[in-house]
Amino acid sequence: MRELYPPVEPYDTGLLDVGDGQFVYWEICGNPAGKPALVVHGGPGSGCGTNARRLFDPDRYRVVLFDQRGCGRSVPHAADPATDLRHNTTWHLIADMELLREHLGVDRWLLYGGSWGSTLALAYAQQYPGRVAQIVLAAVTTTRRSEIDWLYRGVGRFFPEQWERFLAGAPGTPRDGDLVAAYARLVNHPDPAVRDKATADWCAWEDAVLSAEAGTTPHPYSARPPVARRALVRICTHYFSHGAWLEEGVLLRDAGKLAGIPGALVHGRLDMGGPLHTAWELARAWPDAHLTVVEDAGHRGTATTRKEILRALDRFANDR
Repeated sequence: MRELYPPVEPYDTGLLDVGDGQFVYWEICGNPAGKPALVVHGGPGSGCGTNARRLFDPDRYRVVLFDQRGCGRSVPHAADPATDLRHNTTWHLIADMELLREHLGVDRWLLYGGSWGSTLALAYAQQYPGRVAQIVLAAVTTTRRSEIDWLYRGVGRFFPEQWERFLAGAPGTPRDGDLVAAYARLVNHPDPAVRDKATADWCAWEDAVLSAEAGTTPHPYSARPPVARRALVRICTHYFSHGAWLEEGVLLRDAGKLAGIPGALVHGRLDMGGPLHTAWELARAWPDAHLTVVEDAGHRGTATTRKEILRALDRFANDR
């Protein structure tokens, strides 16, 4: 099975002043003269990880990674309850990506993203199609309200015990109520004990949704460091309670804006959190994209998923 490229360290890093008192961390790895590529991490609020660097041939790619507002090494950090999230929206992140492109002197770049990162990459590409050379997406989402409702309510039919505990973590919320909004209020509660319990309950639910996937490490959300976990849940609830500030279905409806941009979509048939149907709809609406369905994979992917991502990135490496 195809392995990742060897570990590589950044040759340049920085904090970009994007306004609103926000500073976005960025780093560059690989070949300074290579094909520019931007890694758009998931979450929202996960921060960029080192393994994403290893998906790219360091001899052929100039790989840019960044931590979206409020997470990772960007400041101010959303783990601090005093950090205001008013200036942390999908549209702010799109503007940050474009400002970063200009700051680094990139003309056009390949976008790689997974899960929430696929939503953000699509939103950016539809806003700035002339700046995007190719797109590679895994675990495809478009963050429609219907997708959010599935993840935090609908999929509960497969995990009824865990969903009942998730619901109970937001006392007073009706079974058909806005559970995500309820958690958004709880993780911003003035009492730190309330915030911490809500964060733990949210992560326990996310863990449950991934628990049926083969090869998943135990408690992938709950096992994160406390600071990272608090920022992740606070940002997730903030974005999802607002429908990511996207008109329902807009990324599928406007997929025609991606015409001429080659795309590779990789999605697991067993993805419980983000069912295959969204990737299928996107592939039908975007003729330049090719969908690969990985039969043995869920949301976090498998070795086969990695092989398909590597194959796509290698294929695009010499295309400017």
